[in-house]
Amino acid sequence: MKSNIKTTQAFYHNLGKLFYAIAFSDKKVSQEEFKTLKKYIENYWLQYDNLTDIFDNDAAHLIEVVFEGVQFFNESADDMYNAFITYKNEQPHLYNDQVNRLILETARAIAYSYAQVNKSELIILNKLEMEINKL
Repeated sequence: MKSNIKTTQAFYHNLGKLFYAIAFSDKKVSQEEFKTLKKYIENYWLQYDNLTDIFDNDAAHLIEVVFEGVQFFNESADDMYNAFITYKNEQPHLYNDQVNRLILETARAIAYSYAQVNKSELIILNKLEMEINKL
């Protein structure tokens, strides 16, 4: 279902940071977590809007590009999570019920994709859920 909200490339860039922070909260990223992210991009995020990047590709692919290229950002997982929260708070009009639900579903799927969820993943998921649900 396409959103009527006009997103930006920064929106997807920050989602990539968030999903990496979720996956790396236990200090490792498994292939299963990356495969889950790719599945959610293909099945849900590509349908979210019509935004394209400079190469005329769907901008939702930026989530994967950022996730894969995170080592070039020189940021910790905590910094990436905080960057997402800062962006979300600066651009609240981009975060409706539909996108918030999709963010939480994607984050949970990533965390649960490899050997279930561990304590560090549970902590960051709870933090994210509280942040998204705050009024």
